[in-house]
Amino acid sequence: MKTILKFTLFLFCAVTYAQTTISGTVNDDSGQPIPGANIIIVGTTIGTVTDFDGGFTLTTNQTPPFTIQVSSVGFESFSQEITSNNQTIDVILNEGTALDEVVISASRTPERIFESPVTIERYGLKAIKNTASAEFYDGLENLKGVDINTNSLTFKSINTRGFATFANTRFMQRVDGMDNAAPALNFPLGNLLGMVETDVQSVELLPGAASALYGANAFNGILFMTSKSPFDHSGISGYVKGGVTSQEAAGNNEYKDYGIRVAHKFNDKFAAKVNFSYLQGTDWVANDTRGKDRNSTFIKPNSTRENDIDYDGVNVYGDLVSTNLRNVKESPTFLSQLPNPALANLIPDVNVSRTGYDEQDLTNYDAKSIKADWGLYYRPWENDFEIQYVGKIGSGSTIYQGSNRYSIKNFFLQQHKLEIKNDNFFVRGYVTADNAGDSYDMVFTGVNINRQWKSDDQWFGEYAGAFIQGTLAA
Repeated sequence: MKTILKFTLFLFCAVTYAQTTISGTVNDDSGQPIPGANIIIVGTTIGTVTDFDGGFTLTTNQTPPFTIQVSSVGFESFSQEITSNNQTIDVILNEGTALDEVVISASRTPERIFESPVTIERYGLKAIKNTASAEFYDGLENLKGVDINTNSLTFKSINTRGFATFANTRFMQRVDGMDNAAPALNFPLGNLLGMVETDVQSVELLPGAASALYGANAFNGILFMTSKSPFDHSGISGYVKGGVTSQEAAGNNEYKDYGIRVAHKFNDKFAAKVNFSYLQGTDWVANDTRGKDRNSTFIKPNSTRENDIDYDGVNVYGDLVSTNLRNVKESPTFLSQLPNPALANLIPDVNVSRTGYDEQDLTNYDAKSIKADWGLYYRPWENDFEIQYVGKIGSGSTIYQGSNRYSIKNFFLQQHKLEIKNDNFFVRGYVTADNAGDSYDMVFTGVNINRQWKSDDQWFGEYAGAFIQGTLAA
C-alpha cells in the first residue's frame, strides 16, 4: 500500500508551467482581414500567423509583461505590450508608403563606349537577331560578367559581380529610362513585364557599381533597354515561336510565344507605335520530397513522411508546424481521450509535425506573360526636340523562389511616362503601379489550410491521444 501511495503522489507532483494565451485579429485600415500576418514575441522566435479571417491565437510559457510585434508584407509593423493572460487585441496595420529618393544625374561630357571609364557590355540588333536563346533576354547570359538565375520558366534574374540571388535588389533594370522594378517587390521580374522583342533597339549593361550616377540600388550594376523609335523604324513586324518543354514530373507541354509591333510615321512631326506579346507554357514542377533538417539547410538522411514523424519536406508545405508532444500534456483535447489523466506521462519526448501538402497540389504551374505598350512621339520643330508619351502594361503568372516559394498569379504592372528631350537635355517623369493579383505564399498556404480545417492544438492533442491509445493496445 505504501508503494502504491508513493507512486500516486509522484504522478500528481508533476510541475505545471503557467501558459499565457493571446488572441485577436489583424485588419488593414479599411477593416479587411490580413491573412498570413506574422505575430512574434519580441526577442524570441515564438510566434504564429493569422488565418484567412485575420484571426490568431498565440500560446506561450512566457509570463507577462512582454511585447509582441505584428507585421505583414506591404504594411507597417505594429508593436503591442501584453500585460495579462487571455488578453485580446485588435490590430490595424497601415499600408507602408516609404518611397525611394529621386536621383537626377548625368555625365559631364559626351562619351563613346570606347572612352567610358567603366565596362559597358552592349547587345545590339544584330546580336538579338542571331541569338539561339528562346528570347532575347536569355541571350544576355552571353555577355561578359553576367549570370542569369532561372527562377522559373518566365522569371529570369540577371546577376553581376557574383551576387547570385533571385531577388537582386541591388541591380537596376531600366526600360526606356523607367525603372522596371515592381514597387511591391523592389526588384524586376526579369522580362516578364518588360519589353517586346520586336521593339528592342539595344541593350547596354554596366556590370559594376553604378551607384554614383543611379543611386544605391545600382550597387551591383544596371541594365538599359532602349526601344525603337517609330520615326526611324516604321512598319509592321512580328514573330511566332513554338516548342515543347519536357520534364519527367510534368510530362511534355506546349510552349508558345507571339509578338507584333506596329509603328507609323505620319509626317516629320508625329509618329506612333503599338507593341503586343503573349507567352504561355507550363512551369517546371518542384517535386523534391526529401526531408530537411529543421536546424540547418541540409537534407536529413532517409527522412520521408512514412518513417519520420517530424518530417519537413523540401517541396512539401504545411509540415513547417512542429511541436514536442510533451507540450500538449495539458491540452483539453488530449486529456479528453485518456481513461486516466495519469497516462499523460507516457508521452515521449519527441517532435511531431503536421501533415503537409505537395507543392503541385497547391499550384497549377501555368506560366504566362502578356505585355503591351504604346507611344506617341511629337517633334514640333522637326528637329531633335521631341515630346514623348509612353504607356506600358504587363500581366503574368510565374513561380518566385525567395525565403519561401511564391505563386505569382495574375500579377499586373503598369507604367506611364512623359518625356521632353533633345540632344542636350531631357526631362522625364513616370509613374509605376502594380497589383499582386491572386499571388500567394505557398508555404503559409499549406500551413493555413491545415489550420483552417483543424487547429494546431486540436490536431496535436488528437495525435498524442491516439499515440497513448495505441501504446496501451500494443
